[in-house]
Amino acid sequence: MKIRKYLPVIILSYVLFFMIAFVTGLQNPLGVIVKSQYGVSMGIAQLGNFANFIAYAFMGLPAGLMLKKYGYRFSLIVAVTVGIIGLGLMFFSGQISRGLWLYFLGAFISGFSMCMLNTVVNPLLNSLGGGGNKGNQLIQWGGSLNSIAATIVPFVVGFLMGRSAGARPADGLPHFEIADVNPMFIILVAIFAVSILVIMFIDVPESGTVETKEALAELTGRDGEYSCFSFRHFILGSVAVFLYTGVEVGIANMTNLYLIHEVGVDPRTTGAIVAFYWFFMFVGRLIGGTLGSKFSSRDMLQFSSIMAMILILVTIFTPEKITITLGRYSLGNIPVNVVFLVLTGLFTSVMWGNIYNLSVEGLGKYTSMATGFFMMMVCGGGIVPAIQGIFADLAGCRASFWIIIACLCYLLYYGSTGYRNVNRKIPV
Repeated sequence: MKIRKYLPVIILSYVLFFMIAFVTGLQNPLGVIVKSQYGVSMGIAQLGNFANFIAYAFMGLPAGLMLKKYGYRFSLIVAVTVGIIGLGLMFFSGQISRGLWLYFLGAFISGFSMCMLNTVVNPLLNSLGGGGNKGNQLIQWGGSLNSIAATIVPFVVGFLMGRSAGARPADGLPHFEIADVNPMFIILVAIFAVSILVIMFIDVPESGTVETKEALAELTGRDGEYSCFSFRHFILGSVAVFLYTGVEVGIANMTNLYLIHEVGVDPRTTGAIVAFYWFFMFVGRLIGGTLGSKFSSRDMLQFSSIMAMILILVTIFTPEKITITLGRYSLGNIPVNVVFLVLTGLFTSVMWGNIYNLSVEGLGKYTSMATGFFMMMVCGGGIVPAIQGIFADLAGCRASFWIIIACLCYLLYYGSTGYRNVNRKIPV
């Protein structure tokens, strides 16, 4: 009955789940456009993605405080409004000749919005489901839409880029500009604008709000001598989730740059290939959800880390001259090692849930605080790819995947040993 009563807000939450992944995923193909339009290095081209994710480090705690003090409706309206501002800045960056830093600012502000939406939508759906299995089920359905959006982004942007790829400068390389994807910005802003109107008129349930000082004490664990940071396995798990988000985003971002700028693949084809990475993440989550009750989180994290590592190593050492052939059809000059990159999505997909479960095991009343800090550590999705981009400028795209190997080694360590709770005497 409760779910039926609040069906409009559930549908809205799913739309916002979709938008979170779509707007976040934009920074991957837009990095290719930035490199082309402004002639910057691969490291600089990753700054939009960096700005989008580093915003989580700044906004994680304030978003939690805002939700605690003002409730769901107000927080949603603020989050969506900030999203419109961020997208608007990225749109206008394509209208002026020196709009690079305006684009970076727009990506940063969009990151604020995505962090706030994540902070609000997840607990809102959980509460609408009454917590427990039903609440988790509502969130998992939202997560599936998240994966679908991430799959669609490369297709949409690749198509819009491909429309302008015919105009080639003297060096023979395709030239892209942010203005090429203006139709997409307009549609996204329109969806957010309609969302604000819907939020204002539908019935949004509210939990009890608290004063800022109380909320801050709850979020930062100031209730005694212990906090979530008193647990070694949580600290190591925080590092793990930081590196994991870098792995997830870094594989997609560098695959895009590798295919377009080193192999010379058409952006529409590249968009389709990268989309398959996100599609395989969707498939991996479905498989992981099915097998989750049969295997422990540590076993799944170990297995997925090893398999992803093997696929990345094969990618690095497979010669580029070996291309994909399917029957009598050939995909031209696309290296076969890209297939192994795409397949890593099957294994990176399940890592977040496993890391989270292992990290908060035994935290008791400190779990809420730990979850808030986890949202801040999502900034690894911007920092690790930026480091990978700098490495790619120095040694090439394929060599930059050694950064991903190093991250996966740590994840394997955490799933093997680092997850153990050695602070069991702390009262929780």
